[in-house]
Amino acid sequence: MRMKALHMVTFTLTIIGALNWGLVGLLNLDVVALILGAGSGLTKLVYVLVGLSAVYIAATHMKDCKICSAK
Repeated sequence: MRMKALHMVTFTLTIIGALNWGLVGLLNLDVVALILGAGSGLTKLVYVLVGLSAVYIAATHMKDCKICSAK
């Protein structure tokens, strides 16, 4: 059960990061910085967690993905 929870948290953080980058690219709007304060420690923590989540998703993708792991 712990691995499922870890997967869901990392997946959610990765989606949040991707949506935030989309808004930065389209509208020059950084929602994370807007909510938590630009340059704040909490904002930096969120960015680090999003980055680590992306690494985790990339490293475990083949095992978790039904399409990629199909033989």
